[in-house]
Amino acid sequence: MRTESEMFNLILTIAKEDDRILAVYMNGSRTNVNAPKDIFRDYDIVYVVKETKSFREDKTWIDRFGQRLFMQYPDEGFFATDSTEEFYGWLIQFADGNRLDLHVQTLEAACRDIDKDSLCEILLDKNGLLPKIPEASEQTYWVKKPSEEEFKAVCNEFWWCLDNVGKGLWREEIPYVQDMINMHIRPQLVKVLSWKAGILHDFRCSIGKSGKYLYRLISDEEWQRFLHTYAGYRVEDIWYATEEMCDLMDESAQWVAKNLDFDYNKEEADNCKRYLKYIKTLPKDITCEKLNLNIRKENKDE
Repeated sequence: MRTESEMFNLILTIAKEDDRILAVYMNGSRTNVNAPKDIFRDYDIVYVVKETKSFREDKTWIDRFGQRLFMQYPDEGFFATDSTEEFYGWLIQFADGNRLDLHVQTLEAACRDIDKDSLCEILLDKNGLLPKIPEASEQTYWVKKPSEEEFKAVCNEFWWCLDNVGKGLWREEIPYVQDMINMHIRPQLVKVLSWKAGILHDFRCSIGKSGKYLYRLISDEEWQRFLHTYAGYRVEDIWYATEEMCDLMDESAQWVAKNLDFDYNKEEADNCKRYLKYIKTLPKDITCEKLNLNIRKENKDE
């Protein structure tokens, strides 16, 4: 595997020798002092260029970076965008283990966009054309303090979508349940946990993609509880994870609401958890008549 110094030397040498390339900047994990420093860090490199067309049309241009194992042209084919005149890229996994996410960007676009990402770091500027930018930091990715409206919407989305999880588990529709949990419900829990982390750290922290850095920002107990919300394919395991998720969300949302002086709909949460608990006990041959009688009886007993 080529070393970091070898890769940077290659990246900068190519830029220096190509008159079409005016500058080079980097972003991503290699400019983030809080990101793990391991062998899987990508090289997220942008060449600032006079135009992108000549790079797009020469399919052999990237051969100089090394032997490729596999790659993607994110701006071509089915996933293509209409911005290739300004920004175009190659995502490359090399045979030696390094990965390069390389883009070319016009000078005009770079001057307009470079300060929008606080993790950008200028590596080369041949003629001093790029604007001055602050030292790279995570500031762009810090947790943002929510409005009360956003907080309430996130909580409601979490509790409402659990209705689908309950019926899906009763039907044993595992793919559907997993999609509902991981695509619609978990993001709301991560959002609330991020707000708790933000409050604890003055909203000067980043939880990373998918909340992967939350373990640094909340208690060990909460982190372990969060990990327990992930489950395999067995119905009983998913029920357990769902119940853990509900309890963690309920407690965390109450804590956030108290610290931000927001209202929290505790009745909504309690009703949802009661409904899920009831669905979990239903036999597979239940009828509408029996379901209504049982629910009325349960409410009467309460």
